Amino acid sequence: MRNKSIGAAAVIVNDEGGVLLVKHTYGRLNWELPGGAAEPGESPDQTVLREVREETGFDVSVLHLTGYYHDAEADFLHFVFLCEVRTRDAAPRPDLAEVSECRYWPRSALPRPISDFTIRRIEDAIAGVEFRLPSHVGPRVWLE
Repeated sequence: MRNKSIGAAAVIVNDEGGVLLVKHTYGRLNWELPGGAAEPGESPDQTVLREVREETGFDVSVLHLTGYYHDAEADFLHFVFLCEVRTRDAAPRPDLAEVSECRYWPRSALPRPISDFTIRRIEDAIAGVEFRLPSHVGPRVWLE
C-alpha cells in the first residue's frame, strides 16, 4: 500500500487585511500560500511552521486549523492553518530557491497566476472556519 502524502499551508493576514502569498520559482510561477510537503515524522502543524520560516523568513504562531482538503489526482492531503507572525513589524524575505517574491495582497486584488484552490483556502480561513489543532500522540503505553 502506498503512503498518502500530506502537506500544510498558512493563511497569514496583516493588520490591513492583506494575505501573505509567495511566488514560486518553478512550475507555473504562480502565487500560493506559504507551505509545502511534510517531512518524515513531521505533523501538519510542525510542517507549516517550518515551511513558512523557510519560504518567508517569518516565525509564526499557529492559531487554528481552518481546513483540510484531499487532492485525489495527487493523492495529497492539504492542511491549512491560520497563523500570525510573531514579529509584527517584520517584512517577509523570499528564500530565492523556491520562492522569488513574497508579499501581502488585498483580498480584492489577488495576483495572477493563482489557482482557484488557493483562493478557496483563503476564503475558508477568512470566513472563520475553525478546527482544533492536531493532538500530538507520544509512544503508547500498553495496559494489560
